[in-house]
Amino acid sequence: MNAFQIVVLGSDFLFALLLAAMAVGIVFAFRREHLRRTWRKVFAGRTAMVALVLLLVYLLVSVLDSLHYRPALDAQPGVNEMRRQYATEVFSLLDLALTRLRDSTEKSYSAPFAAYLYEKQMITEPDGSLRRDYPRLTHGAAHLADPNAERAGDIGLRALQGVVTGGLVWLALFLPFALIAGRKRGETLKQSCRAILRGETVLAWDAFAWALLLVCILVAVLAFLSGGYHVFGTDAIGNDVLYRTLKSMRTALLFGTLSTLVVLPLGIGLGLAAGYFGGWIDDLIQYLYTVISSIPYVLLIAAAALMMQLVIEQHSEIFNTVASRSDARLVSLCLIIGAISWTSLCRLLRAETLKLREQDYVQAARCFGVPSLRIMTRHILPNAFHIVLINLVLDFSALVLAEAVLSYVGVGVDPATQSFGVMINGARGELAREPVIWWSLTAAFIFMLALVLSANLFADAVREAFDPRARTLPRRRLLRSAAR
Repeated sequence: MNAFQIVVLGSDFLFALLLAAMAVGIVFAFRREHLRRTWRKVFAGRTAMVALVLLLVYLLVSVLDSLHYRPALDAQPGVNEMRRQYATEVFSLLDLALTRLRDSTEKSYSAPFAAYLYEKQMITEPDGSLRRDYPRLTHGAAHLADPNAERAGDIGLRALQGVVTGGLVWLALFLPFALIAGRKRGETLKQSCRAILRGETVLAWDAFAWALLLVCILVAVLAFLSGGYHVFGTDAIGNDVLYRTLKSMRTALLFGTLSTLVVLPLGIGLGLAAGYFGGWIDDLIQYLYTVISSIPYVLLIAAAALMMQLVIEQHSEIFNTVASRSDARLVSLCLIIGAISWTSLCRLLRAETLKLREQDYVQAARCFGVPSLRIMTRHILPNAFHIVLINLVLDFSALVLAEAVLSYVGVGVDPATQSFGVMINGARGELAREPVIWWSLTAAFIFMLALVLSANLFADAVREAFDPRARTLPRRRLLRSAAR
């Protein structure tokens, strides 16, 4: 008897496809020594390792939020499976893990860690009289009899429990890894832990381990605090801001990754063709990306959003849930952004291909009659792939910020979709209030800053590693490894 129905949205399928492509790329790089050596240089930097931990956290949250289902409305025994009815609302595993945050709605605004609403309301006394005051929250600090006297101690106790729990979780993750790494080097567990935490390994596992410790502690502290409080307060309709922020992480990551499904084939294919064949093909491709670059992208995105809205209204039998309609608009925005973002990659690959096609090994292949497609895929693209990788990681942060900008101007994702742009757009009116409601904007700013900053730092490490002028590991780490 099924208590739920699995739902696969369009963005879920594309995200899974992108993860599969990423896995294939990792296997491909692991089997080639020159790529392993280059990526080893990336992970030898402490900054890159810290950024990698943050990106993995965002990726894990996005994966959990991409596994959707619809719960059954009638789960009683004996009900015919063919007649089982399911809820129209679509949930994810992240919603299941954050059930308390999702269900702990209040009447209106409340400040972080508050026990009372942010605005005064009319309260009915037991004797029937009315008074205007700040009412108690239904969920926030509801376990405290006297919030003013007990709240500080309770917050400190919950934070301490989170620190201890986060440290234990970190040990459960770190010790097995240290044990496996120590066995490969013939070391005991103590020696392996010391080498990792002191930075005596070639790769910067010390930075990864300490960053993971901070993340585990932060997540555990938030989990314990959110069990009794609204850590980032609530919004206008009483939804927990922390819940909205965690749900927005998937939207931001999708904008930065799904667009690559369009950017890669267009940018790589047209860039290689323009540089290799030249002539009228080069002129046509140059004219094409010049025209696209000249059109204001906001107009294209606004037109695509309006067209997609019309398609959704005309095919209501297909988009029969709020989640499917919001997802269709999200996917369409990713596709249109990718369709206008391939021009820079095409320019760079065209210039690199013009240089590589004159190399001796390419000329020899042409003399032996090797097909042009094989020459481009086997000889030119592998030698120009570092440009593709660098361009993608550098453009990731720009695509994440593009979602916030588009939602701010009203042509972004559907208002029912949780995103940083929707939160920032809603904060425009909140900042004009007196007193100012600042916590929604602050939460969106902190989480979006962490994502964009970690992506930029990791992109810098990738750019330096794939730079042909720098092909060696950091000198200090090489000396430490040789000394051991």
